[in-house]
Amino acid sequence: MRLAADANVLISAAARHAAFKVVSAPGVEVLTTESALWDASKYGPAVVAKYGSDPEMFARALHSLGTKSVPRVVYHTRLGKAFRRIGARDPDDAELLALAIALRMPLWSNDKDFRRARHTWYTTRQLLAKLGI
Repeated sequence: MRLAADANVLISAAARHAAFKVVSAPGVEVLTTESALWDASKYGPAVVAKYGSDPEMFARALHSLGTKSVPRVVYHTRLGKAFRRIGARDPDDAELLALAIALRMPLWSNDKDFRRARHTWYTTRQLLAKLGI
């Protein structure tokens, strides 16, 4: 199963929370946008430090997830469609939606804004159930 992952689930996976079980499940391939990976690397250390975890360990863990960053050129032709679907609600989510549309794969995010994106979308909880974890 290929998934287009949002920054929030990447942070959770790198922090070894429930999302890590999805990332490490057999047959799961996690792709994301360059901006989502950048967001995870920028904001993740502060998030984990807030809960007493080591930001340096987080950075290494994020890198070790093996998440593939897809260049914008792969999905740029779908940005218009993505902005029409979700741009008014949260324009920052349009890139990830464009990636999911272009590569015909579900979104993985705990951001409820994707409910209205008219695209297959899973939360971590839903994926854990779907994968039988």
